[in-house]
Amino acid sequence: MISERMAEKLNYHINRELYSSYFYQAMSAYSTHIGLNGFANWFNVQVQEELNHAQKVYTYIQQQGEKIEFFSVEAPENDFSSPKNLFEETLEHERFVTGLVYDLVKLAKEESDFATDNFLQWFIKEQVEEEATASEILQKMNLIGDDKQSLLMLDQELAKRVFVNTALVE
Repeated sequence: MISERMAEKLNYHINRELYSSYFYQAMSAYSTHIGLNGFANWFNVQVQEELNHAQKVYTYIQQQGEKIEFFSVEAPENDFSSPKNLFEETLEHERFVTGLVYDLVKLAKEESDFATDNFLQWFIKEQVEEEATASEILQKMNLIGDDKQSLLMLDQELAKRVFVNTALVE
């Protein structure tokens, strides 16, 4: 069983994961609007991943016998300045989420909540991957600069990304 404070923080984390999916859906819509369907695909996969993360936390809270509480999810930014800006925003957002996960781990350690600490280790590994992926794409965007042909090649690369459901993976 987890503490009331931990249940509250985990419920808040579900909200942040749901916001993340909304955030990436806005980026997908922008990408489609400007004709970069590969970018749109990449962000649609990201939407599914974030919903998957929310489901993992949701399931964990229920397994711990605590109540799920939902909060309002605010609207994300809808206007982006460029394809590069999408990945600048992505990297910044993923760093923010990493901080949230670290805060949860700190609380678990403070409370000697070994089960939650163990559960959160998956999220730490996931955040390392999320930040590395966003950083790698941003590096490519920096190399591309204003080269439209290279941008279209990156679009084709991003179109190949597929969703892998990890909601039930421990």
